[in-house]
Amino acid sequence: MISILSCASDTLLPLPFADGGVRAGFPSPAQDYLREALDFNRDLVRHPEATFYARVTGDSMSGDGIQDGDLLVIDRAEPLKEGALAVFAVDGEFTLKRMRRENGKTYLVPANPAYRPIEIRDGQELSLWGVVTYIIKRP
Repeated sequence: MISILSCASDTLLPLPFADGGVRAGFPSPAQDYLREALDFNRDLVRHPEATFYARVTGDSMSGDGIQDGDLLVIDRAEPLKEGALAVFAVDGEFTLKRMRRENGKTYLVPANPAYRPIEIRDGQELSLWGVVTYIIKRP
């Protein structure tokens, strides 16, 4: 399950950006590298009119490193490619999964072995809400 958030891409929020990287080993003075500004609206949103955010609730995609509380950037203008991470609505309920087609059947596949794939059956309503383009991790 996910909770949907709108994308307010008409605002600017330039944040200092350490373009030289941050070492995970020997300490380095990061402030020496704060030259650029990173703006999530500019740098993470390719199609502002078709982009929204969602916060992950649950653990069905934990095998892909996606945890409860992570923030997703979802683009409705991106085409769905085989195996892409996407948000779907199944009979009006949102879910985050990867779609797989096999033997003429469609499955929405979790990344946690505690959950079974969702087989889309005749009469069920399935719609693609968008493809995940970025995952912002909660520490």
